[in-house]
Amino acid sequence: MHKKHKLACDQYEEIKKPKEIYLPLIIGNDTDLVVLVKVGDHVYKETMVAYNKGKFKSYLHSSISGTIKAIEDKTYSNGQKVKCLIIENDYKEQVQKRTGVKEEINNYSKEEFIEIIKNAGIVGLSGNGFPTYVKYDTDKKIKTLIVNAIECEPYLTADYTILKNKYREILEAIDAILDINKIDECLICISKRNRKLIKLLNQYTGTYLRIKIVSIKNAYPMGWEKGLIKEATGLTYDGLPSECGIIVNNVSTIYAIYKALKSGTPLLERIITISGELAPKHTNVLAKIGTPIKDIIGEVDSNNVLIIAGGPMMGHALVDFDTMVTKQANGLLLIKKEDRQETACIHCGKCLKYCPCHLAPILVKGKNKDELKKLNVDKCMDCGLCSYVCPARIPLKDYMDEAKKSIKEVSHE
Repeated sequence: MHKKHKLACDQYEEIKKPKEIYLPLIIGNDTDLVVLVKVGDHVYKETMVAYNKGKFKSYLHSSISGTIKAIEDKTYSNGQKVKCLIIENDYKEQVQKRTGVKEEINNYSKEEFIEIIKNAGIVGLSGNGFPTYVKYDTDKKIKTLIVNAIECEPYLTADYTILKNKYREILEAIDAILDINKIDECLICISKRNRKLIKLLNQYTGTYLRIKIVSIKNAYPMGWEKGLIKEATGLTYDGLPSECGIIVNNVSTIYAIYKALKSGTPLLERIITISGELAPKHTNVLAKIGTPIKDIIGEVDSNNVLIIAGGPMMGHALVDFDTMVTKQANGLLLIKKEDRQETACIHCGKCLKYCPCHLAPILVKGKNKDELKKLNVDKCMDCGLCSYVCPARIPLKDYMDEAKKSIKEVSHE
């Protein structure tokens, strides 16, 4: 297992501005978007360029100023081809004048807060990209905000880096979120291994009395929402955390909320980890959404290098390298390509033993939709432990992904 402390994670670097960006026209898994621009249009940085038609609205913005050059198919991080706006950079970073920004971010009403983070296109920055505003748009009493800074996957240090460098802004944002939404307390959950960061943050808890730093055991997959809530509070629930008065936000999402409240800036960029045994440099970079990954990692020998978008456990191997940084991207891992030969199941039961959701991954292949429902595949949290522990090298996580997709299709979700 890779030791995170070997990474250059105390600082991050800004990469060279891309010549063009590929802005994927997909939100969640929804590609049925309303596109607000056409080829030849000039766009400002922060221009809203598309939104989805679904129940939970979310918005895409241009991370640069420039010209819509084309709409072309590019490979998305999940391996699918999706339509992308190709925007040519004019390097002017022009933005239109912002209005309605308040000096004190605690002074927004709840309705204003929800509208701001909705229009800013802020989504969960470590999971499936679910729109953040939906969690706050509830009449249920929320007692606790949990800020997830666990980042339990090997290699990844993007969340650690943003908390280490932007802790003042993050604490200010949390304080505002508590005030605006009348939430009683916040628990910032950090892995025990990050002792120096815990000590640093504890110096500020005297200023923010409603914010507590919670040291969480170093175990995988402790960043899983349901497991984290039980570990931090002892509470359990069946459906959503709001059932027990809790909202969970990733720490990078909190920083995106800060920028939206403070300056009206939509989600345009994020920090991602560049690592792996074949990475030219182990570092974290601040990259604009839509930046081609070739602009970050340079030329790569596709015959020998495997690039994983995300972490080694929950990430996806890229089928080609003509892809881009997305809102959900938290890492790019460059590792040696191996010929992993799958063999027959040996009935060892390891995938059942180690599944944190108590599922049976080996049983899902070839099952129809009704059988998949009985196997509770929708409870899978994508940790990848089933594939990791399988001595037969069966791609069980892929089977679970396909099974969940099948269930969603039949449910029209």
